[in-house]
Amino acid sequence: MKRHGYLWPQVIDFGNLWWAARRAQQGKRFRANVLAFNHELESNLLELQAELQARTYQPGDYHTFEIIDPKPRLISAAPYRDRVVHHALCNVIMPLIERSLIDDCYANRVGRGTHRALRQAVQFARSRPFVLQCDIRKYFPSIDHTILKQQMRQWIKCPDTLWLIDTIIDNSNPQSEELIYFPGDTLLTPLERRVGLPIGNLTSQFFSNVYLNGLDHFVKETLHIRNYLRYVDDFLLFADDWQQLDNAKGLITTYLDSLRLRLHPVKSQLFETRHGLNFVGFRILPIGETFPKDIRIRVRNDNLQRSRQRLKLLQEGYAVGRIDLAALIRRLQSWEAHLNHGDTYRLQRHIFDTTVFQRQRDLEDS
Repeated sequence: MKRHGYLWPQVIDFGNLWWAARRAQQGKRFRANVLAFNHELESNLLELQAELQARTYQPGDYHTFEIIDPKPRLISAAPYRDRVVHHALCNVIMPLIERSLIDDCYANRVGRGTHRALRQAVQFARSRPFVLQCDIRKYFPSIDHTILKQQMRQWIKCPDTLWLIDTIIDNSNPQSEELIYFPGDTLLTPLERRVGLPIGNLTSQFFSNVYLNGLDHFVKETLHIRNYLRYVDDFLLFADDWQQLDNAKGLITTYLDSLRLRLHPVKSQLFETRHGLNFVGFRILPIGETFPKDIRIRVRNDNLQRSRQRLKLLQEGYAVGRIDLAALIRRLQSWEAHLNHGDTYRLQRHIFDTTVFQRQRDLEDS
């Protein structure tokens, strides 16, 4: 594995910081913190560049809030200037490390994503009778800082770039207060090790792929299970032999111990593909005796319920003028494109035929 050095000039290059600022503001251009930063963009970027050069840069405080998706999740949003740094760093190091990731790792990667992961899962479900579906319990809150830093040093040897990586990791805010013990731990070990990455960071999304890259290669190259794919911490193993997957589950559990991670005791199951499976927000279901030839894809009920709630918020926002027509159309088209990846024609017709978007003044006039 090649280790890369002399990356720092690329990271702090003014052109890279300028590009990072443009990327960080996508979809957020009119937020107050973005407008304030862009008001004096050049001077703010020069100041940021000087702090990075002198190693005086320190991340700011996170803004945290909780969402239900479908379970409670703590989202931590970094200040905008820190998000610029995240994009500048990732723009340089991501292409170097991407080459080591397996093709069937689909999250947070250009040209992949949920829909390609769904199509691959459908293809595997059609060709193999058994599936081991695994989910890691509290993945982001459990990522161990020391292990992650060691992993990053497998690819990067540039001292300044490693300093910035360590600074970002070390300034992660606490994500969980739960103490979990692993083989060889003393009573104080969980208290002595810092864990957890904020879900909202670009760097966290990238680090999450790096952290499980070794597991991906272990499954493919040591366990010799070719029909495998992963989306963040949700991964599927398909095979013709039930016992092979049952053995694999035990070996994966042991491997995850070395990363100080645990499989979710309920969501990690071994079953026949003919019973259907949930993955990336969709339900992959067989159709009667024609399976595996015929499969239908449905939107999961919890995802559909959240989408209906967002649709209601769009109606309210459009009614009071908070959302303009162009933005409304973009959001509806995006949701429709997502639904098109499933067998959802009747569902779409029902939703769009019964949903009305109207300005408040028009409602008052009528």
